[in-house]
Amino acid sequence: MLKKAIFAACAGFVLATPAFADEVTDALDAAKAAYEAGDLNGTAAQVIAAGKAVQALQSKRLQALLPEAPSGWTREVDAEAANGMAMMGMAGTLISARYSDADGNGFTLTLTADSPLVASMAGMLGNAQMMQMMGKVTKVGGQDMLEQGTDLSALVGNRVLVQAQGMEPAAMIPVLEQLDFAKLAMFDR
Repeated sequence: MLKKAIFAACAGFVLATPAFADEVTDALDAAKAAYEAGDLNGTAAQVIAAGKAVQALQSKRLQALLPEAPSGWTREVDAEAANGMAMMGMAGTLISARYSDADGNGFTLTLTADSPLVASMAGMLGNAQMMQMMGKVTKVGGQDMLEQGTDLSALVGNRVLVQAQGMEPAAMIPVLEQLDFAKLAMFDR
């Protein structure tokens, strides 16, 4: 009878557990085990590892929302862009890509999410009146973007800073119109 109860409990646990493991669940499980063993240093290390794994997943999701290059253009994703932000000790997720036309002219599109940089820009880009005072406001894919020379900037969902820099806005806008701003605001949900 006891064997059946133990088997049933284990079977229930196995069925309730996801069929796969990943870096996040592995690190969280290790953190829980370390905490239960009284190892606070090990707990902290595993919590940090879980946080880094979550940030890597967020980066992948944000990168998946970058527009493809238009016909005749190239897109080069900067895989090292986030490292600079991490080296400065800033939290958040940063993705950057360079779009170049057939003549070699190009611009950089940067998506920065959940960062102190985003919070610092919220006062300006989150306020329509402030944007009007700072420059021209251009609608791109239904999103208000601040146009300043060869820069276009927007705050999406109060958490993602979109910046395009390096070409005349007329050349960048067709690429930016391919951004799904609704998905961008909820990129990690």
